Amino acid sequence: MAANSAAWLTEAKAHPFQVKEAPVYTPEASEILVKNHAIAINPVDGSLQSKAWWSMNYPTILGQDVAGEVVSVGPDVTRFKVGDRVVGHAVGMATKRIQDNAFQAYTILQTNMASELPDNITYEDASVLPLGLSTAASGLFQDEFLKLQLPAEPRRSTGQALLIWGGAGSVGSNAIQLGVAAGYEVFTTASPKNFDYVKKLGASQVFDYNSATVVDDLINALKGKILAGAMDCVGFAGTPLTVDIVSKAEGNKFISSVKGGFQPPEGITLKSVFGTTIKDNHVGKAIYEDFLPKALKEGSFIPAPSPLVAGQGIENIQAAIDLQAKGTSAQKVIVTL
Repeated sequence: MAANSAAWLTEAKAHPFQVKEAPVYTPEASEILVKNHAIAINPVDGSLQSKAWWSMNYPTILGQDVAGEVVSVGPDVTRFKVGDRVVGHAVGMATKRIQDNAFQAYTILQTNMASELPDNITYEDASVLPLGLSTAASGLFQDEFLKLQLPAEPRRSTGQALLIWGGAGSVGSNAIQLGVAAGYEVFTTASPKNFDYVKKLGASQVFDYNSATVVDDLINALKGKILAGAMDCVGFAGTPLTVDIVSKAEGNKFISSVKGGFQPPEGITLKSVFGTTIKDNHVGKAIYEDFLPKALKEGSFIPAPSPLVAGQGIENIQAAIDLQAKGTSAQKVIVTL
């Protein structure tokens, strides 16, 4: 096996990353070692680098989204074999182990956070999925959040509605598709330029989140429907508007949010999500093992948003993070290897 290299964060708020050698890891029970072919960038990566708000031991490696080829499997692993194409969520942010991070040539993945990748989906396209998918799933399906019916094929309609605030971003794109696959009628918000995009993902109705009447419009659209809950995929400006809608709709008064810091009025529950938590309960397996492989193969679930390639090689991780910090719309910055 070739030597490993990584984009190291040598100390708090260091810029740029230092590209240098990293260990070659051996997968343990329920783990696979993946040679990364594409790595995606998430807003949390730039935030961790520039603000150091998470407790980390330096030097460290960041990154959560990988797609690549299995090069070694743990002693008990039967679901994957060497040579398999996979996509997975690297959970080093939770485990604190450097081998569980994405910004390197080789990454350890837990088997319940990895999916087989069909030949017709490129590594580049697949790499946009993991953190957005896990975050959406954590808010929609975990027992302490919305606890929705799990996605399945064939789909089983619940007859209920689901509100996704901010449907065109990474989390929103996955939340829409997961909600539809779980049998819910999805109502979402986006900028007008992304209306067609979110409808293609399965949204029943979409509303302009910048409209002065967006709250009233959604309340009217939800009349006569039972709301299974809401997921705020934006936070901050979107949160109070989501709260306003949920408070006036009939049904579950629970909002899963990607950001906290807002105190809802009495009768409304608002709870912030963290994508890696699904590795520790039934939701990780339900999504990455039971649902996603078949859905990707059948084309009923598509990697979204589309990848924006910032460069090739570990040395381009910093440029990719800097590009992501400038903001993207219905795209996710990636690096190929």
